[in-house]
Amino acid sequence: MVDRSNRPEVLGGLNPSLRVPTVVLDHGSPLGESGAILWYFAEGTRFIPKAPYERAQVLQWMFFEQYDLEPAIAVVRFWVAYSGRPEQFADRLPERMQAGERSLRALDRHLEGRSYVVGDSLSLADIVLYGYTHVAPEGGFDLEPYPSVRPWLERVASEPGHVPIEA
Repeated sequence: MVDRSNRPEVLGGLNPSLRVPTVVLDHGSPLGESGAILWYFAEGTRFIPKAPYERAQVLQWMFFEQYDLEPAIAVVRFWVAYSGRPEQFADRLPERMQAGERSLRALDRHLEGRSYVVGDSLSLADIVLYGYTHVAPEGGFDLEPYPSVRPWLERVASEPGHVPIEA
């Protein structure tokens, strides 16, 4: 079990939902929710397109990551690889695995014939989707059936400045 008992003291004045991540910006204002934090730091960079429709597409894929991909792939990965008690989740595992496979199929269909998720270059959409997709095998997801996802993962990993996660 993850102990969250100190969140009211630590985050109470910073994030009303008491969620991690929460950052305090240089000017002292707090900002919570990973998507909002990433958007804030990516604003004005090459990772957020200038065209309104492409910007909206980046948000679309960020929402997909938060509501479809992450609740399946990240949760299964945690249960299987990090909880220390995967047997406690055995009854819920098949449903979450199916949800993860649906997410991977949707991403694979979208990437067919594309190099990146939105537009012709790396965007914030690629960065957020890459996060849990590239470690999906740790949760038991086989990426072999996804012929568009696998080269996309390699493309993202080969981008300048990519830092692999070693933990």
